[in-house]
Amino acid sequence: MLATEKQYVHWQQNQNSRSARWLSESNQLPPARIVLVDDKTTADQAYRLACEGTSLLWNGDFHNARQLLQALTRRIERTNKRSEQRKTSKAATAADNADDTTNQCLATAKQIPNLFHQQRQAQAQRSRILSRLLLELAPGYSSQLRRAPDMTAACTAAFGELDEPCLLSFRDLQGALGAAQWRAKGVPIKGLDLSIFPHYGVFAPTRHEYVQLLLDAPLPASCDVAFDIGSGTGLLAIILAQRELKQVIATDLNPRAMACASDNFMRLGLSNVQLQQADLFPTAAPLANLIVCNPPWLPAKPSSPLEYAVYDANSAMLRGFLQGAKQHLAAQGEVWLILSDLAEHLQLRTRDELLGWFVAAGLAVKYRLDTRPKHGRSQDDTDPLFAARSSEVTSLWCLQPA
Repeated sequence: MLATEKQYVHWQQNQNSRSARWLSESNQLPPARIVLVDDKTTADQAYRLACEGTSLLWNGDFHNARQLLQALTRRIERTNKRSEQRKTSKAATAADNADDTTNQCLATAKQIPNLFHQQRQAQAQRSRILSRLLLELAPGYSSQLRRAPDMTAACTAAFGELDEPCLLSFRDLQGALGAAQWRAKGVPIKGLDLSIFPHYGVFAPTRHEYVQLLLDAPLPASCDVAFDIGSGTGLLAIILAQRELKQVIATDLNPRAMACASDNFMRLGLSNVQLQQADLFPTAAPLANLIVCNPPWLPAKPSSPLEYAVYDANSAMLRGFLQGAKQHLAAQGEVWLILSDLAEHLQLRTRDELLGWFVAAGLAVKYRLDTRPKHGRSQDDTDPLFAARSSEVTSLWCLQPA
């Protein structure tokens, strides 16, 4: 939804002073420099201006704006590819200059965390450049641009009601339009005869390898109450409900996730699932026989609201969940932690650290179920992080009080 503190952007157009509400899902500040561009503006001109920090207010055909964004993306990719080739060449030279095979492996291993941070920096720069292509929308999110679609429903669902003109990035607008399509069509979940309907700003469950782990794990002998912590779209709570638990309580702090999970629960007519807005554990709830959590997998700082589902700065949510789990467990209760070891392969966290957090939380490993991802990036040997991605294992850690 729209931020409570309104921001406005000002610019000159046809010798007139203009202003509009500034909307930014990535929390970027209102642009300081704006130039008007249209169908006559070349991609090279636009790319140069965007790289210099100038925002581009589009005044041409709507579909041509989409083509310009694609052209900017290609130029960014070419620039990044050349940069990666130079870095790879330097890394290969360093490895070749190592004394022996062991030293070569160490030299290569040292590059992995650097590659991860470099890739994130490149992604952030890419986002900044692409977000500089702007559109003006009238109240109600209407547009006078040629061939502009009806965007009212998609934008209202994503950003909330708006009764004044606004400026936003074409990229954010595309995100809202794409989310509307996903919300209408749903995401089929492999292993389950159902689809999940993600809302804008809620991470879509496009990776399903952990679903089978949740279906295969044996339920505790006594299992009347279960918690799904950080529910997001509600997928884990839905799986637990379909395994016929009497009561499932799903929590999340994000209002968008709350609305999304509620929508998915209602679509399936689940009467045994409750939803509570809470930071981790529910309040005024009975002790749980089972607590499940699929926290963000990588301990890095999120740069946008959507990234909170992927990045967990200093593993704060993971550690907070582990520290609080035991006091919310009933006798003989279990914790099911869904976690990838990609962070370990990227040298962002060690296995010993994770096991140490279990011990510090008074939890012991009862068993672990593993699976390997099959998504495209894990098979792409041109990805700079292929060595880490191809080694990734997703696990269901079954923990119990020590």
